[in-house]
Amino acid sequence: MSEVMQPQDANFLGKVFGGAILSKIDLCAYATASRFAGTICVTASFDRVDFHEPIEVGELVTFIGQVSFVGRTSLEVTIEIYAENVMVGTMRHTNTARVTMVALRDGRSVEVPRLLCESRDDKIQFLEGKLRRELRAKHAAERATIRAKFDEADEAELDRLLQLDNLS
Repeated sequence: MSEVMQPQDANFLGKVFGGAILSKIDLCAYATASRFAGTICVTASFDRVDFHEPIEVGELVTFIGQVSFVGRTSLEVTIEIYAENVMVGTMRHTNTARVTMVALRDGRSVEVPRLLCESRDDKIQFLEGKLRRELRAKHAAERATIRAKFDEADEAELDRLLQLDNLS
């Protein structure tokens, strides 16, 4: 996907607003995932969005989506974003995003095709995506355990923990 950034995309500093980029990332993730799955896909999560460099109003911004990992009903789409100054002929890598999408049919999640990993890079990307999914699950379980401890704590214990946090 490519689009020229316009004045309505600007933030208060005159650069392209991050929210405008996030919206377009979501559209690119939808197009990439739905094309791969052959059905409607919805956003489950934004795993990470890195803003490497600001984008200027008037630049041509290109979003390149690639399925980097598939589970049973979900898939991870990696999106590389490039800004091009067409007058000067320069292009910069400005953002990288990873979005998890879920395939749906009739309102229910459905299996997605297996991802064929042909090149070495494809295999590495798939394994990295699998690792990211495993780490997200582990992190969610750890957060739930800690939250349960917070919920069980009395006010004095919460105050003590807040005090410890303020010391660091």
